[in-house]
Amino acid sequence: MTTPVILTVDDEPQVLNAIERDLRQHFRGAYRIVKAGSGADALDALHKLKERATPVALLLSDQRMPEMSGTEFLDQARIIHPDARKILLTAYADTAAAIAAINKVGLDHYLMKPWDPPEQNLFPILDELLADWTANVRQPYDGIRIAGTLWSKTSHDAKDFLARNRIPYQWLDIEKDSEAKALVDAVESGDHKLPVIFFPDGDVLVEPDMRTLAAKAGMHTQATGDFYDVVIIGAGPAGLGAGVYAAAEGYTAAMIEHEATGGQAGTSTRIENYLGFPNGISGTDLAARAAAQAQRLGTEILSATEAVSVRTEGQYKIVTLKDGADLWCRALVIASGMSLRELEAPGVRERTGAGIYYGAALTEASLYKGEPMFVVGGANSAGQGAMFFSRFASKVTMLVRSADLSQGMSQYLIDQIGETDNIEVIASADVVKVDGQNGIESVTYRDLKTEQETTAACSAMFVFIGAVPHSGIVQGLVETNNAGFILTGTDLIRDGKRPAGWTEPRDPFPLETSVPGIFAAGDVRNGVVRRVASAVGEGSVTISQVHEYLQTV
Repeated sequence: MTTPVILTVDDEPQVLNAIERDLRQHFRGAYRIVKAGSGADALDALHKLKERATPVALLLSDQRMPEMSGTEFLDQARIIHPDARKILLTAYADTAAAIAAINKVGLDHYLMKPWDPPEQNLFPILDELLADWTANVRQPYDGIRIAGTLWSKTSHDAKDFLARNRIPYQWLDIEKDSEAKALVDAVESGDHKLPVIFFPDGDVLVEPDMRTLAAKAGMHTQATGDFYDVVIIGAGPAGLGAGVYAAAEGYTAAMIEHEATGGQAGTSTRIENYLGFPNGISGTDLAARAAAQAQRLGTEILSATEAVSVRTEGQYKIVTLKDGADLWCRALVIASGMSLRELEAPGVRERTGAGIYYGAALTEASLYKGEPMFVVGGANSAGQGAMFFSRFASKVTMLVRSADLSQGMSQYLIDQIGETDNIEVIASADVVKVDGQNGIESVTYRDLKTEQETTAACSAMFVFIGAVPHSGIVQGLVETNNAGFILTGTDLIRDGKRPAGWTEPRDPFPLETSVPGIFAAGDVRNGVVRRVASAVGEGSVTISQVHEYLQTV
């Protein structure tokens, strides 16, 4: 917890230094002592303390100061830190001013100068006021704070990024919190760029990109070297599985992830069919455990780092990052997963991140408490999301294109949804359009059998309509099918012939692509079983095949 502050202000340096000395000696680290030589300097210090969410317990001000009196200073200071206890130091001639200040600024006490001996004339009064402050004032949050609006897509992106990477933060809605708006106004004047992110050390980021935010939040964004035995692109279940086993086998390994560990599985609110977790586990928790395990064994995880291209030079594979850096490796694992498919309907694109969200946006669900929500999609991720949102929403409506849930969802989820009173499933339906002045207020959907359209109130929509393979980084380098899924192993053998350009005197390994030493695992691979357990298994098996490959080169 941040140490609370006692701020003392006096224009006479000798007096200021004396009271600072006495305060430090008496409180001995229980409070941080801050001094200022003028009311203006003191107000500036108070604004900076507010930005850092540092609590101010007590203000001790001299009355007779040029340009700004103690009463004038305390009158402005109480707006910035309204809970701080206030003491005025006066001379005998200032008694009337002190009495007036009691009514004007809510003065807690005034003291005659000099206060010697402080053990009798100063410390007992301060101790009493500080005891009252401690008992009655709630300590502020002293971590990362994100100030923005519910309808700001960039604010949502920042919250979602930190949440998925398990970095705690406090959300400040400037439309509902006047103090939060004042904090933002102090940083930006006029039209706001959002979010404004405040850090405990006093630094402020305005509408940062995710890489900048990640670096400031203490995440690992740059590789420590430029050559590795194995580079893994993607930190979903398959990539994490590969990372754990690569390090366990003693290989130097780097894993590149541009969003958050866990991939699509990391957005699942609860996975109940993964071996070893009888009560289920959230995708975020599972990803965090796997990432910690991979890092403990020695795999580097580069967060908020995007790989933009892959090329080969002889037996080496080179991954070029967005910042222009190259990572060289002996073997490469593509575990980049899939990108969420976008919903094509009028009104959707401009409200994405501002009422319409892809996947289970856990950071937003509680903000729509008591409101009607829609879930679009009928696979397990949609069912898990609907169950989670039902804790907050007045009603969750699921729109499913298929005739019923059984075509894409596990039976345990179907049973849970059927037993949840505030979830309604509308089958054979799709979205026609969404409307709303500020965000989303209504959704119009169509019955695919009768073509009848219905409009219903909606405050938030969460979309789970499938995904497309995230294989663009190796398009033209390795073979894919028409849908973009990477071909591996026996899929590459046609009429008994190996793929064009294959240089090895053997067939491709089961998870090897058309380029020797480049492997694919997880959802990006053609023919994969799309389950978390399967992806983890493929990641680990890939490393055993990497081991075989490296023994041949």
